[in-house]
Amino acid sequence: MAEVIDLGEFGEGFRENPHPVYARLRERGPVHRVRLPDWQSEVWLVVGHEEARAALADQRLSKDGAKIGLKSLDEELIGKNLLVADPPQHTRLRGLISRAFTMRRVEELRPRVQRITDDLLDEMLPRGRADLVESLAYPLPLTVICELLGVPEMDRVEFRKMSTEAVAPTSPGSEVDAFVALGAYFTDLIEDKRCAGPSGDLLSDLIRTTAEDGDRLSPDELRGMAFILLIAGHETTVNLITSGVHALLTHPGQLAALRADMTLLDGAAEEMLRYEGPVETATFRYAAEPLEIAGVPIEQGEPVMVGLAAANRDASRYAVPDTFDIRRDARGHVAFGHGIHYCLGAPLARLEARTAIRSLLERAPGLALDGPPGEWLPGVLIRGMRSLPVRW
Repeated sequence: MAEVIDLGEFGEGFRENPHPVYARLRERGPVHRVRLPDWQSEVWLVVGHEEARAALADQRLSKDGAKIGLKSLDEELIGKNLLVADPPQHTRLRGLISRAFTMRRVEELRPRVQRITDDLLDEMLPRGRADLVESLAYPLPLTVICELLGVPEMDRVEFRKMSTEAVAPTSPGSEVDAFVALGAYFTDLIEDKRCAGPSGDLLSDLIRTTAEDGDRLSPDELRGMAFILLIAGHETTVNLITSGVHALLTHPGQLAALRADMTLLDGAAEEMLRYEGPVETATFRYAAEPLEIAGVPIEQGEPVMVGLAAANRDASRYAVPDTFDIRRDARGHVAFGHGIHYCLGAPLARLEARTAIRSLLERAPGLALDGPPGEWLPGVLIRGMRSLPVRW
């Protein structure tokens, strides 16, 4: 029997900074059996970079828990989505959504993303100090994804509460309540859009998207797609912007280098994703058959988590991995995953983060921390802080 490492025994220090723990695990091997904090069941955790990329692309590791008699909360209470589907179902769903959520559509959002950013900074900067999360990092992607999906403005405050509780629940009960509320909300929203007819937003387009063979998304699948777009296009971006700015402000030499040469911004954004990406571990996979990862036997049906944050700090892939270096070639990081489940919202997240950080640095030359950041989000799914006080 493999040794079981209880990650909860590392206490609050693990929540605030899990990287030293992951480094110690990597020294002992790329795959470990662990017990997650506040979660009694045991899972396999992959912490090595090469092994993580291989696991993310290994179709023997199923995303569809129904194959072994399990059903995730999002699938049970909202609907089938890309995160809990395998080929050929995953191929079909991704093909249908890709017809409406195209790179061209993301690129067309560029002026609107800039306008929203400018408006938020116009409101924030005269105050001299602010919580970056509340003033910029949260409202920017929230506004963009709500406009993209066609969520009415009056619903967005409640929409934010539900989505945050779904990905970083404060209690098991609150997580279930959030999924129930999101499912009910999307049911009503989809029905309203179906009755109203075409309106140009992404959700309306998805309702009417048809493949060559006449295939369309079912009501359950539409709810699932709306949910995954919310997560992929919103929650991750909040933490990418916040953690990226925090990394710059705690590394003044890197901040000065970026200010001096904004052509480094694209590479800097990739280093932010590698150094402190917004997703700590990928969602569960399940061994569809007995297999080995790095020589470690995994029994059929056992859950496997791929540590994205751990893999991105692997010294076998990145020299001095705990150093934040915006000139580093960070290509190959797995912050957005790898393989067929690579994050659908990655292009939009990159666009929003680059726009927000460039505009903030250009308009706030004296930007600095204004105290310690707020608490880190609970759990091991989303990696981010609840607040980031800044001044300028």
